[in-house]
Amino acid sequence: MGESTNPRAKLRFDRRVRLEFRGATITSDAGLLACRELDDALGLTETADECLQESRGGRNVQHRLVGLLRQSVYSRLAGYEDTNDAERLAQDPTMRIIVGRRGGPERPAASTNTMSRFETEVLTQDGNVEGLGRLNAKWVDGAMSRTPHRRVILDMDSSESPVHGEQEGASYNGHFGSTCYHPLFVFNQFGDCEGAMLRAGNVHSAHRWRDVLDPILSRYGATGVRRYFRADAAFAKPDIYEYLEERRVFYAIRLPSNKVLQYEIAPLLIRPVGRPPKRPVILYDDFWYRAESWDRARRVVAKVEWHRGELFPRVGFIVTNMTAGPEGVVRFYNGRGTAEQWIKEGKYALNWTRLSCHRFVANRVRLSLFILAYNLGNFLRRLCLPKAVKHWSLRSVQVKLIKMGGRLVRHSRRLIFQCPRCRFLDGCSRECWIVSAGYRRRQAEGGYNHDLAKRGERSRESAHVSMRCAPHWRGSKTMI
Repeated sequence: MGESTNPRAKLRFDRRVRLEFRGATITSDAGLLACRELDDALGLTETADECLQESRGGRNVQHRLVGLLRQSVYSRLAGYEDTNDAERLAQDPTMRIIVGRRGGPERPAASTNTMSRFETEVLTQDGNVEGLGRLNAKWVDGAMSRTPHRRVILDMDSSESPVHGEQEGASYNGHFGSTCYHPLFVFNQFGDCEGAMLRAGNVHSAHRWRDVLDPILSRYGATGVRRYFRADAAFAKPDIYEYLEERRVFYAIRLPSNKVLQYEIAPLLIRPVGRPPKRPVILYDDFWYRAESWDRARRVVAKVEWHRGELFPRVGFIVTNMTAGPEGVVRFYNGRGTAEQWIKEGKYALNWTRLSCHRFVANRVRLSLFILAYNLGNFLRRLCLPKAVKHWSLRSVQVKLIKMGGRLVRHSRRLIFQCPRCRFLDGCSRECWIVSAGYRRRQAEGGYNHDLAKRGERSRESAHVSMRCAPHWRGSKTMI
């Protein structure tokens, strides 16, 4: 009789308070269960067997390839950018449920050594690097099938990934002023990363653009939706124009200024007469222009802004094959800035610039895993979050939803995660259930192209898990 013999710590400032160290039943990433529910609804990680090759053999293999992939992706989404924390995450109850090992959630997830071998040996083999790209394409297709859309807008941009070691392929880039990698990204208008390529640090921004863009356009070409393309002046190249025109893709690309272009809009470059207003004076014009390296004349839209207190105007040119008016083309092109915001979210929320492996191919794998984690978080944000918080950045989703504490309570037939009362989590779980039910119904009707026949083992390997939200304080009202 008396108090439990479990180790406790007494706090002298308030003798009523005791600290019990039961880390095996406490999690700090309970929000990942909502991501796992969405993953199951769209059949994301289960398609890994179709894209990745399992090279491990023998009787000592204890972790399935799908489970290792889940641990790599989900840990990055929760803010653990490398495998250093895998030893602790292996004991986390949420990660045990997500991985879904044979034998149930009582068994720990993979250790640091196992995860390091998986990322640097298994995934770096021939075929698996490209397989990660195909897997990402399947993920995006699954999310787009749940998104009503009549057109797809692709934004291409490059970025900087600084390095601080002797990584292969890292070089000094004069534009960024650092030793770095120079990856290339393509996003759609919903924030999904359609594709990415890790490149050496000293290459041009448009280097190998076709290798990234061609598979994406081919996928959407079969769907019949209208395709649009936006990029900055680094991609103002005649071969890109011709490539897009041959495939009937509408484009709006920033064009570097020159004397011929400025001569075409000379009347707009004369300062307006009178006292300048507080708001900038914006003028538009369009004309046909043909450079020496072009095979034909193309439409160019010009925008001139006169700002109060500035001596010279701000001038910009856009080459396009769209038929919209000049102001509409400029408004369409300005939407390209959201792609830069999504790149920043990947940098600051997931830290996908953490490419610390020595081999270049290993860093390619790391970037691909970060892209999968980013897309999973973006799917959760745009498909499941309540309308009031859909504007959250990925960092806010990570801090306010994914990094949510919870307590695991075990019953004979159920595993219950008790989480703080949160109306956002309630709404997110409800939306995940709706997405899951709708996806499975359409899958049964043959409305989706994904083959999920291999998912029969999941019901035998995973336990029944439910989530209960407990109030932060006694007497709190239930939020619906």
